[in-house]
Amino acid sequence: MKSILIKDTTISERIDIVRESLDYGDGECEGIDMEDMYDDYIYGRKELAEINLEFSRKNGGFVTAGEMRDPIKCMR
Repeated sequence: MKSILIKDTTISERIDIVRESLDYGDGECEGIDMEDMYDDYIYGRKELAEINLEFSRKNGGFVTAGEMRDPIKCMR
């Protein structure tokens, strides 16, 4: 498996990585624009792990499957 670290990828590859790995359909999940969320990775400012950790710390415990308006929308 090829590395997904910023140092090992181009912007174009990072865009593809985000789109393919999230497979988020229209790019919105409970009001979060997933494309914007991963801009720092795409443009080489933060690794994916950092972004995901920040998101978990900020939203952990606040979003649950039972509270989602359209749970299928986030699972595409």
